Parts: sequence; C-alpha cells; structure tokens
Amino acid sequence: MYLRLDSLLESRLLNESRIFAEKEDNGSVATTSYLDRLLDPLTEVFTPEVANAVLGLHADSETEARIAELRRKANDGTLTPAEDDEYKEFVEAVDLISIIQTKARHFLAKHPA
Repeated sequence: MYLRLDSLLESRLLNESRIFAEKEDNGSVATTSYLDRLLDPLTEVFTPEVANAVLGLHADSETEARIAELRRKANDGTLTPAEDDEYKEFVEAVDLISIIQTKARHFLAKHPA
C-alpha cells in the first residue's frame, strides 16, 4: 500500500513518533521509531510467502476513495473534528503498514524465495 500523504501530516507523524538514531553496519546513521523496534519480532514469523503477502497489502477501492476525500479536505482545511480523527487513524495505519512492509522487503532480500 503506497499512499502519498500530504507533507503537513507526514511532518506531524515524524515529529510525534519517538525517533532515535542508530549506527548501521556500514557506518551510516539510520533513524528508527520505537514502533519499528517493537515490530522487530514480527520478522521471526516471516516466510517468503508471508512476506510477499504483506507486500501485497493495499486498500480496497472504497477505502481509497474515502482516503482521497479526507486528503482533499485536509489540504483544503475543511475537515470536521470527526474526519480529522479518521484521517489521523489512517496516517497511523499507513505508518504501521509501511514499517511492516519494509521489514518484509528486508526479509526477502536476505531470504530469497
């Protein structure tokens, strides 16, 4: 599920998540959220089939239409408080799914089918 978030929500999401730096094996520094670290054990149950299924996750057309409507309203500044809560929930879900999909990609890179 690759959905483009408006830059304001992306910034808020990054600011709200607790981010810390971690030195990688190649000497570069990567930022990792606590959520990312908490989901590390999930990779222990990955198989190539499970990882590929995770990469295939996507929103159905009804959900995509609702997200597009909320995104438009967010950009226009016309979200109601209830819609704002709904949109925030969507942003959190995308963050979670993106982290899990990244873990699936890393798993498949290390364990080709």
